[in-house]
Amino acid sequence: MAGIIVALVIVLPWAGALAVWLARNKHARLQHALAVLFSVLTAIVSLVLFLFADTEPAIRIPLGKAFGDLTFVPDGLAVLLTAIAAVIGSLAVIFSVDYMHGDAQLGRYYFLVLFFIGAMTGLVLSGNLLFTFFFWEITALCSYGLISFYNDDPKAVAGGIKALIITQVGGVGLLAGTLIAFANLGSFQIADLLAKASALPAMALAWIAFSFLVAAAAKSAQFPFHTWLPDAMEAPTPVSALIHAATMVNAGIYLLARFYPAFEAVPGWRMSVLLVGLVSALIAAVSALIATDLKRALAYSTVSQLGYMVYAIGAEGVFASQFHLLSHAVFKALLFLAAGAVIHSVGTRDMRRMGALGRQMPFVRNVFIVGALALAGIPILNGFWSKELILEIGLEHSPLWAYALMLTGAGLTAFYTLRMVWLVFFGEEREPLHAHAAGLAMKVSLGILAAGTFITWLFFGGLNGLLASTLPIHELERETLLEVLTAILSAPATWFALLIVALGCGLFWLLGRKSALAQGGWLDPFVETSFGFESLNRWIVQVTYQVAERFSVTQTGELNWNILGIVSALLVVLVVLWLGA
Repeated sequence: MAGIIVALVIVLPWAGALAVWLARNKHARLQHALAVLFSVLTAIVSLVLFLFADTEPAIRIPLGKAFGDLTFVPDGLAVLLTAIAAVIGSLAVIFSVDYMHGDAQLGRYYFLVLFFIGAMTGLVLSGNLLFTFFFWEITALCSYGLISFYNDDPKAVAGGIKALIITQVGGVGLLAGTLIAFANLGSFQIADLLAKASALPAMALAWIAFSFLVAAAAKSAQFPFHTWLPDAMEAPTPVSALIHAATMVNAGIYLLARFYPAFEAVPGWRMSVLLVGLVSALIAAVSALIATDLKRALAYSTVSQLGYMVYAIGAEGVFASQFHLLSHAVFKALLFLAAGAVIHSVGTRDMRRMGALGRQMPFVRNVFIVGALALAGIPILNGFWSKELILEIGLEHSPLWAYALMLTGAGLTAFYTLRMVWLVFFGEEREPLHAHAAGLAMKVSLGILAAGTFITWLFFGGLNGLLASTLPIHELERETLLEVLTAILSAPATWFALLIVALGCGLFWLLGRKSALAQGGWLDPFVETSFGFESLNRWIVQVTYQVAERFSVTQTGELNWNILGIVSALLVVLVVLWLGA
């Protein structure tokens, strides 16, 4: 039964993608209905999968010695990420019924969205590193297609290409680490790498560990590859919610958490992970302070919150990182979709043109505030509990200076979050924008996500027990919900962190409201260049372009030659499989 459930959670969204494509764009209502049906079914199946969580593969398909067994393992970590991708993905699809109403390219849109969801579930469930890489690359392809969905917009196309190329740096890192592991283990199985890591040569293990760190940093838009995510905001807003909360950027966090037991003893690895998260959290929070584009401000926030998760893993807090990943998925999807409702209504993303929209869009205002409070870490919402858990772990297992800087990041988060809420929904009306209420489909998605920010922290005990029992090699500490709540509320550090958050809110209220529309002054050049790392990312893109240009002579443009190349490559793969059997 477990094998059937695992297969369904991957195949259902892909079958839905095909069904929507075959329905043709002239049948828009049918396409909407099919997309919602298949995405909701996938979400339901992903929740059922919790009942079948296990450490053993649910599916095992022998593929010969060359590739080993294709396995899918529904352990607690995989099941959690699967549910996040499927449930948040389904809510983004439901929201799209209103947001994409009347769009001429619905087939391409829903095909890519559903294919994206299926690829993410396959990525986290795969027990074979080579096929993890396969799904990893599919998510990159889908993200490129969706970011550049409006392909008549040069900014969208440029953002899609940049995302594809930068994340491919991560793909190279993952593939390199995978091949080094295979060369030393003779196996692509993730379980073998985790179990036998200590027996590997120290140099080989270090190469694998840091290659995977590069992969995670590029995929999850972490320092120094963080610049692609804000530029990805040219995608339709439901896609932004999908990338930021459910799929793409979660893959890097998953990779670090999955292989933490194998790499924690590698000299310098944990500190490197910690520093990547810390720097990402701070520079993105500073960037959000002066952002004027609503979606870019939320994008910077995503980079910053992912930085907290990476920092937690570096500080030995694997479970804390995954708990915050769950919280972040819910409140960030809520914020992006609420922002999408605003943008869909008023036709602009520029917060300088907004103001006082709360009177015209009370429902959207209210749910956005709920998400904002969760992001800022205000009790009792989910973001408070998971972020406090990370800070507690950081205080215990990271240098004091690192903990202090992450506390500073919490204050900055409160400041820029309150700034976003104020600029969009309160203050004075700066332009006569005629907003309209959100549609029913939008309200359904937003309402569910708003409720989720209040209740997902209640799953702490069950989630902790699930991960502890199905990830024995991670040696996670078992704690009940009552135990962790008591620990957080009784810790002086919690109240100090809340004081920092209150200070951030207070500084905006006292000093920032009048200057909220002003430019960042001396901060502007730093933010515009992503603190100097935009040039590095641009150099990577330019080099890739130049190399591709050199190889363009091999592309004849003749369909027959292209088909011959594809068929020839397929034959080579089949021969390798046959010889390796």
